[in-house]
Amino acid sequence: MRAESHAQPFSHRCRVYYEDTDAGGIVYYVNYLKFMERARTERLRSLGFAQSQLVGEDLLFVVHSSEARYLSPARLDDELLVSADVIEIKRASLRFRQQVRRAGDGELLCEGRFLVACVRAKSLKPRPIPESLRAAFVESGLPPAGE
Repeated sequence: MRAESHAQPFSHRCRVYYEDTDAGGIVYYVNYLKFMERARTERLRSLGFAQSQLVGEDLLFVVHSSEARYLSPARLDDELLVSADVIEIKRASLRFRQQVRRAGDGELLCEGRFLVACVRAKSLKPRPIPESLRAAFVESGLPPAGE
């Protein structure tokens, strides 16, 4: 099932620190993945689901696959807006489309897609996404399965 543009946009603000950059003051490429991971975590939190709570319920979200395109560099002290839009929800996985933009001018710096699997914390075996979390995504604008 595919979501169109019904979902409410989500964006996480962060700043580029010295530790995020290379010797030239440009964000090291792998750090964009960290920024996007944080945005996915904050997306869940915005729906009322903290990662620490989910682990206690024998649930983890793990990245199954990722894809990133780097378009323009972020630099030291840039403020970034990192989106985390769920574009597909299946029985035991979420597909996110994410963008990193410079807050000052809105320039698109990096974009990616991530397939995130829902697994049991203890065994790391797939498990269904809890109905309460699925409902929270639907209430935020993601169409229910089959639509």
